Amino acid sequence: MAADANEDFSLQPVDNERLANLCGQFDDHLHLIETRLHVEVQNRANVFSLRGEKLAVRQAGRLIKRLYALAENEVLTPSAIHLQLQDASLDDEAGAVAAPDVAIKTKRGLIRGQGANQKRYLQAMAEHDICFGIGPAGTGKTYLAVAYAVDCFQHHRVQRIVLVRPAVEAGERLGFLPGDLVQKVDPYLRPLYDALYEMFGLERVGKLIERNVIEVAPLGFMRGRTLNDCFVILDEAQNTTPEQMKMFLTRIGFGSKAVITGDITQIDLPRGQVSGLKHCAGVLDQVAGIHFTRLTARDVVRHPLVQRIVTAYEQHER
Repeated sequence: MAADANEDFSLQPVDNERLANLCGQFDDHLHLIETRLHVEVQNRANVFSLRGEKLAVRQAGRLIKRLYALAENEVLTPSAIHLQLQDASLDDEAGAVAAPDVAIKTKRGLIRGQGANQKRYLQAMAEHDICFGIGPAGTGKTYLAVAYAVDCFQHHRVQRIVLVRPAVEAGERLGFLPGDLVQKVDPYLRPLYDALYEMFGLERVGKLIERNVIEVAPLGFMRGRTLNDCFVILDEAQNTTPEQMKMFLTRIGFGSKAVITGDITQIDLPRGQVSGLKHCAGVLDQVAGIHFTRLTARDVVRHPLVQRIVTAYEQHER
């Protein structure tokens, strides 16, 4: 391997369990770092030696030290290493501005934003009553919104969580599904439910829904309502019309927060219909109290192939 930089360091304090957690079974975690950052990693116990390109060596060194710190209290997995690798690459973007590290404590442990954009997204939710998270699949825009909603509920900053989705398929396709409109829309809210189950637990989510503390509401059911002391998440907002978006945003009452998420590259509206999400991004971008976070393929936190797929589609559609 051609190398133009070296870094040698030791991890302190020496702790064999933490080292095993860091390295992974058969050093799988170290091999993953080598493959993704194109560096050579050698270690003898707590003494590490890195070789590779200067930027990659700096990233790898910082990442290994960060992972060692995490290994004290967390069981590291390949997916956790992937997320930290994503963070490491974003940290070194040219001109990157340091973002605050907002940690959310849930049933599954601490949830943090990966990379500057996700961190700023969480910070925006803390500082603004209406936030937009716009970006492609896998960038964590919905998951982080649910996590922050759970955090607000657990700390009694809101009394209810309301999940809203436009029922774009409420005609022919949804018409063949059993149940009323709420039951028809339920399958399309599965990503929100999955996140809630992970953070609250299946049984508690069921009880909160029964008590209407967690409410599922098709967008059309929002008309005429005022939502006070709620955390409202409008998912798949790219499939709203401008009129629906205006109606939804004007439902927000005192003590409430709203997060609107969507991917403007996956609009399912009839051809020629303007997306309410794209429309309001131009109308409300400079309105005080409203924040827009624009996530990109660089923020994808799923399988590494997802990032490449999103990037390939973006390049093809230019």
